[in-house]
Amino acid sequence: MTLDIGSVAPDFTLKSQHGEDVTLSSFRGERNVVVVFFPFAFSGICTGELCEIRDNLDQFEADNAEIIAISCDHFFSNRAFADRDGYAFTILSDFWPHGEVSKTYGTFNEGAGAPNRGTYVIDREGVLRWKVEHGIPDARDLSQYHAALADLS
Repeated sequence: MTLDIGSVAPDFTLKSQHGEDVTLSSFRGERNVVVVFFPFAFSGICTGELCEIRDNLDQFEADNAEIIAISCDHFFSNRAFADRDGYAFTILSDFWPHGEVSKTYGTFNEGAGAPNRGTYVIDREGVLRWKVEHGIPDARDLSQYHAALADLS
């Protein structure tokens, strides 16, 4: 499935690294949301990308944006990953049914059993305003996220 810019982002509810349910639509009317799919907790590129988000979290807060990172790792693994690297943003588990949300967003990699590197900027009304999709070995450019959020101001 491919998501079109200007369409309503598919809603979902997944478990956070703390075992709490988080629903995308709960941010409607309140905050923009940056959904960041990543393949594997504790892997090199994923760690680098999420540490870059961690180190620039104040910029996302200034853009009134909520960061939601999603992997197919179990929420216990995501908790250990978040605790190890000090991630203060939400990391969700698309563990079961395996990759269901990743598939809905069109970023699931069947061969790897994990999402590709897809990032989706969703405005306060729940509409997809920007996206970038890369394969597993290709890191994303964080500055693109901020440019997309600046367009929402």
